[in-house]
Amino acid sequence: MTEARLFLREPGALFWMLVFPTLLLTILGLIPSFREASPSLGGRRTIDLYVPVVLLLAAITAGIQVMPSVLTGYRERGILRRMSATPVRPAALLGAQIALHGAAAVLSMAVALVVGRLAFGVALPEQPLSYALALVLTLCSALVMGCVICSLSPSTKAAGVVGSAVFFPMMFAAGVWVPVQAMPDLLQRIVQLVPFGAASQALAQASSGHWPGWWQLAVPAAWALVLGWFAHRQSRWE
Repeated sequence: MTEARLFLREPGALFWMLVFPTLLLTILGLIPSFREASPSLGGRRTIDLYVPVVLLLAAITAGIQVMPSVLTGYRERGILRRMSATPVRPAALLGAQIALHGAAAVLSMAVALVVGRLAFGVALPEQPLSYALALVLTLCSALVMGCVICSLSPSTKAAGVVGSAVFFPMMFAAGVWVPVQAMPDLLQRIVQLVPFGAASQALAQASSGHWPGWWQLAVPAAWALVLGWFAHRQSRWE
């Protein structure tokens, strides 16, 4: 509850996690050509492709851009070291931060889905179970990636630099600048090796009513497991 109150006192972080993804979707949806069906996209509209991209952007922003600076700041100011001498273990604080940022990402995804459906007529996924599974696995990999950034960064400034260095390539892999489905075949194969590129394809499959390929779900799951193990080994409280 304490971390939630502190969390709500950061309007900048809340904007980037809760408002920016839907704002970006709204701006793109207001472009007339993005609301027209394109033969090169199989009869789909560009805005249809960007809804899953915005959902992935919410996970990337919460896990990679916002959360590492919070945890690194706690360690840099000695909060984690002091908490280690109390009944509240630092691991509980880490769990609270992961839960808060994960919940913010889920809320942001829900808002983007509603806006996409009501404002621009984007169809809801025909395979909601696999769609949700792909989002959960991808969100886990984003949050664990943020834990790795925190474990490797000696200061808040360093966490910001490292986070930005990871943030923009992951945005590209998710299809923020060019949807993955519109990329050349070779580039699609490359970005699908990272969790957000694979998740983009998984969400596209689920949206059209098909169960995603096993590898499209295995890639974000594998990243989450490997990075989780690495973050656990590298984490330090002071």
